[in-house]
Parts: sequence; structure tokens; C-alpha cells
Amino acid sequence: METVTRFAPSPTGYIHIGNVRSAIYPYLVARQNNGRFILRIEDTDRERYVEGATELIEDTLKWLGLEWDEGPLVGGEHGPYFQSERLEIYHEWVKKLLESGRAYVDPTPAEKVDEYRKQCQEEKKPFLYRNFRPSELDTEYKEGLPIRFKAEPKEYDWEDAVMGPMHAGPETQDDIILIKKDGYPTYNFAHIVDDALMGVTHVMRGVEYLSSTPNYLALYEAFGLNVPVLVSLPHILAPTGNKKLGKRDGAKSVTEYRDDGVLAEAMLNYLACLGWNDGTEQEIYTKDELVERFSLDRVQNSGARYDETKLLWMNGQWIRRIFDEQGARALYDRTIDFWPEVAASASEEYKLKVLSIIYDRLKTLSDLKEMTAYFFADPAIDMEMLKSNKFLKKLSEAELEDLLKKSIAKLSDVSDWNENTLQDALNELLAETGRKPAELFSLIRIAVSFAPFSPALNLTLDTLGRDTSLARLNEVARSI
Repeated sequence: METVTRFAPSPTGYIHIGNVRSAIYPYLVARQNNGRFILRIEDTDRERYVEGATELIEDTLKWLGLEWDEGPLVGGEHGPYFQSERLEIYHEWVKKLLESGRAYVDPTPAEKVDEYRKQCQEEKKPFLYRNFRPSELDTEYKEGLPIRFKAEPKEYDWEDAVMGPMHAGPETQDDIILIKKDGYPTYNFAHIVDDALMGVTHVMRGVEYLSSTPNYLALYEAFGLNVPVLVSLPHILAPTGNKKLGKRDGAKSVTEYRDDGVLAEAMLNYLACLGWNDGTEQEIYTKDELVERFSLDRVQNSGARYDETKLLWMNGQWIRRIFDEQGARALYDRTIDFWPEVAASASEEYKLKVLSIIYDRLKTLSDLKEMTAYFFADPAIDMEMLKSNKFLKKLSEAELEDLLKKSIAKLSDVSDWNENTLQDALNELLAETGRKPAELFSLIRIAVSFAPFSPALNLTLDTLGRDTSLARLNEVARSI
């Protein structure tokens, strides 16, 4: 049987970390088995629908390289792929249940349902609507009234690919709503129909749907459908580990991470490994490696703690990997929107040179703004930074000025200004002054950059050039 998986998000806002992991795993399973990966937009909750959210979903999947075989933009033989365009299909299927006596039109006002719920709360009993269903059931469809499933509670046993053997008793099943009063289907009903018609073999979703599975099994049974492989994915937890990750916990949307300079490879890598490993110590995986090694039986059945520090570490690893394996140009092409404004008029050749000496210090591409500005414009002189440096704060102003003047004299004698001749001159300067490298090099580095960090000093001076480097050193010497 062909493996068919799907990602079926609701267009209700930004696409967060948990949403994306729910797309990655079915994608990997489909690709690993040469199957189909479907994108379906579940937009039946019209009150929560957000304009532009579908485009955001599509854009995010494309950015991550999770191309879909069927769905919006690409089409397919099982469309339409927006649930709002499939209403006739749902109504045809619900008629089958009405005709067989497994569904009924419910005339009970919402206020009365609330009374039933309140009554159960007061009696400290679980609320099950089937205990209050009308004595006579109407099976003729009427516009403006919801349609409910008629439960026939029983014991259910099933296997969850991640959570293992599962069991549920009759108390877990109820007369769930299939079609709302506005004519739109509920998730509980629509996804069963769509998955059946689209040939989905693996249904992957958050563990929060596990408690609803008995109702889904009852629907599969009522329609005479084969049950697909059911996969419950544990929550991604907040950094504290005591609750489900939410926006209040500092996690940004995937789009925000992209805008902050996180690479698609790093995001895909990190989220795939958030709750899964292949049993090795490996942490950096390409998409092809993930496709090859992923398996559902290695997905952990407990929540995985979100760690942004780990994501940024992994992003730094990917920045270096792309530069080292694909070259400076490959990384540079991704940095276009991340340079500081003062770099706007700089040549591409110069920015490539700057990137080549700074890339291994980047955690995100947005770090370029802060870490490279001094390569494109003279920094403001900050004598406090100079004098408070842990290696320089013991030196007097006279000592600082003397050391700067000796540095200027030595560097001025470098005829062929390049990283090798500059390193030789710096080494000679160390011997001549008797200063420690931390003292001498910190002084020169700060004087030319006034930045918290910078690349190796000889590389920084070489990139800045003779005129700029000596001019900045002289300006600081005059300011002491």
C-alpha cells in the first residue's frame, strides 16, 4: 500500500514551532517510503480564520523544503484541498449516517445544553450529551440545526505508533457534533472524511487529540473504514518543562526566527530532533539524512523541552557548514537582508571578505548588523570601553598612549599589508614592548573597532586596510 501522509493546519494565525514539527514528521515518513505528502487547509472554523494565514503556511513549508505532492498551488486528484470548498462532500457523508440511524438533527438550544453541562458540574458527574439526547431522533436534515453522531459506547483497544497500546471505555464516547448549525463540519468529522477520500495511511497530530480517538474510532466503524496508523506526538514543552510551549514562554513564530536570521536547515534539523533521535550522538542532520534515518518508533512518548539556546547553537553550526562546504558565495547569498545600513554602498567583494572572517562567530545572520558595522563606518570612540577592558584597566593613560604610538609606528612600517605580514609585525611588537598578547591585541582591536568582539586581529586589520586602520589608531591616540 502506498504511504500517504498529510499536514492539515488551520489558518488561524502565525505558524508556531509545534505546528511545524507536525508537518516535518509526516513529510519524512512519506519521503522515506516514496509516498505522497498532502497539504490540506482545515478552514472550517470561520470565526478564527485569519486572512493571509494560508499563504504564511505555504511560505513556511517552502522555506523549510517541505514540498507537498498534493494541495494548494500544486493541485492533485483528491481536491479541493480547502475544507471550506468541500461542504457538499461532508453533507453527502453525513446523510449516510442519518440514513443508517447513526446521526440525528439536534434541535436543542445552546442554552439548554449549557444547563445540562451545569447540572453535571453540580452533581460532580462528567458531562456526556448522549445522556440528554432527545427521546425521538430526527434524521431529516434541516438547515440551521446541528447534526450529532449517535454514539453506541463500547470498549476500544488500539495501537498508537508513539504512545503504544491504548484502551478506552464506553465513558469516553459521546454524541459529538458532526455538522455545526452554520453548515460547516467540525474537525472531528471532516478529517475522518478527508483522510478516507485522500487515501491517508498515517494520521499524525498532537497528543491532545488522544482523548478524542475513541470517538474517531466509532466514526471509522460507522462508515466501515479501515483505521489508518494513528500517531500521537507529545507536546513541545516550555523551557521550564512544566507546561506546553506557548508564545508567552518566549518562543517566536517560525517566520520571526527566519526574519532573525535562523537558517531553514537549522530549524528543520532542530525541530526534527526535538523529541526524536536515531540512537546515536549525532546532532547535525541534512534533510536527506533525516529522511533516511527517521522512524516513528524512535519518537519519544514524553514531552520535549524547547531550548532556544540549542537552536541558536545549531544555527551557528549550519552557518559554518554552509560556508565550509558550499563556499562563501553560498552563505553570502543568504545574508543580503542582514547587513547593517552603513554597508549599503559597500561592494559585494568587500562584504564577501568581511563575511569570510566573521562567519564562524555568527549564531544568526542578524548578528551581522552588530558584528560588522565597524567594517563599513568609523565607530564612535568609547574611552570607557577601552579603559574598563579587563586586560587594559590596570594601564595608565600614559601607558595606553605610549603603547598605541608604538603600535602605530610598527604597523606603519608594514609595506605589503596582508594578514601574514601583519601577524609578523604584531609578533615583533609583542617582543619589543614586552606586553602580554591580551593587553597589546585588546588595545589595538578595541581602538579600530570599539566592538565587544571581532575576528583575529591580523584579519581585521587586513580587511579594514592600511589607511583606515592607522587613521583610527591615530584618532584614539589623540583622544587619550
